Amino acid sequence: MDLATFWFILIGVLFVGYFVLEGFDFGVGMLLPVLGRNDRERRVVINTIGPVWDGNEVWLITAGGAMFAAFPEWYATLFSGFYLPLLLILVALIVRAVGFDYRGKRTDAAWKRNWDIAIIFGSYAPALLWGVAFANIVRGVPIDADFDYTGGFFNLLNPYALLGGVTMVALCLTHGAVFLALKTEGDIRVRANRIAGRAGLVTALLAVAFLAWTVASFGGNAASVVTAALAALALAGALLANRAGREGWAFTGTAITIGLAVVTLFTVLFPNVMPSSTDPANTLTIANASSTPYTLKIMTWVAVLVTPVVLLYQGWTYWVFRKRIGVHHIPDDGAVSSPAGTAIGGA
Repeated sequence: MDLATFWFILIGVLFVGYFVLEGFDFGVGMLLPVLGRNDRERRVVINTIGPVWDGNEVWLITAGGAMFAAFPEWYATLFSGFYLPLLLILVALIVRAVGFDYRGKRTDAAWKRNWDIAIIFGSYAPALLWGVAFANIVRGVPIDADFDYTGGFFNLLNPYALLGGVTMVALCLTHGAVFLALKTEGDIRVRANRIAGRAGLVTALLAVAFLAWTVASFGGNAASVVTAALAALALAGALLANRAGREGWAFTGTAITIGLAVVTLFTVLFPNVMPSSTDPANTLTIANASSTPYTLKIMTWVAVLVTPVVLLYQGWTYWVFRKRIGVHHIPDDGAVSSPAGTAIGGA
């Protein structure tokens, strides 16, 4: 395996980590108005991801940085051509982060309601737009001989890409519902379990349709067929585990489903990184989009040394905050929260 292929795989792994981890906290944000029937319940919902949501976003930053350093042509074409959707994703993530931090700064109901809206928007919008973006990367976009994107924003809003966006929203919502069933107690846990079961059926239909369309229409190979089939089996297993009240296994199943769905997209894409719908000769591949071998070699040594430390630290964070929480853990005085990332009563 050459270093360009290694870094393509590593970037795929980073996006798998991002969508698996950020996926459930997107889902938690989506379910905030559904499962949080009063302020204390909404604070429980938010506090399930309080210690981890910002750490989950590190995977995206790392993936973007790795793409910039390992495949500068891919990075340049993607970020210039998808400028508006990526800007909207960034704005939504910022609004969501501010919502988490500011919601508990005052006890006023209108204040909290407005920041709840920000959290909900900041959870739905990125999931939808990421699904649209990755579907377009696999489908191919207009690229000229200089590797410049020549289409417009509405070129990205095609049926396949929109199905990808809706599928990503559904996957995140189901993943988040299972996570909340795993992390909460009492009525919230029961309601989350019920929502996960109902949403999961819709998600299964969407995911099967999207992955089947992907494999059938965009150069699917034997590996992508296997990963797509395993993703469907993992989701079915997750729904059965959720029905049996085995939230841990259900969460493992939805995590594997999202991970294998992303792997399927990267498998279909390989060895391209951004196909051209204008002329196949203009397609960006791991060969013509990569950095020099020396750059890739230095990056590989850095990744080998740093990645285990990051994984150990994030794993430790999840272990420390592994306990379930419920309404009885939340004070009813609307106490002001500490900075975002802490799980306390005023969140």
